[in-house]
Amino acid sequence: MSLTVDLQVASTGSLAPDPADIERWVASALKQRQSDSEVSVRIVDAEESRSLNHRYRGKDKATNVLSFPSDLPEELDLPLLGDLVVCASIVESEAEEQGKSLDAHWAHMIIHGTLHLLGYDHIEDKDADEMEALETELITALDFPAPYESQNTYSQTPNRSMESP
Repeated sequence: MSLTVDLQVASTGSLAPDPADIERWVASALKQRQSDSEVSVRIVDAEESRSLNHRYRGKDKATNVLSFPSDLPEELDLPLLGDLVVCASIVESEAEEQGKSLDAHWAHMIIHGTLHLLGYDHIEDKDADEMEALETELITALDFPAPYESQNTYSQTPNRSMESP
């Protein structure tokens, strides 16, 4: 499997992670995938996040990560999985609020968003439990602490605010 990560940094007030780390985190989420993959990652400020979240999800607030799965016709047979939009200032403030290292939270957001591109979601408790377990496995394999304080569902734990369209 070959992986291409197209990185755009459009955030002016925050430091983006090293591109090699972002690629490593995306690759971690795609480790079971046997085909070539391409993912675009755009790191943005709060205003762009808010605008996209409002336009595509009807929520007029910035959010940590938005996932936009590719919607290409099958006959094109391109490896594009989709796009991730990550709000740097939200990731930074959440890491501080949750007492996590910045790298650990960045890794979690990139992995979380990539799993959404693969079709995982956390709308139903059963799906949330499955996605959370996979996130925990992937994050701890990267030598970061488990991303959740407990094994409760998304709706019951305040630090589980990841979103996707």
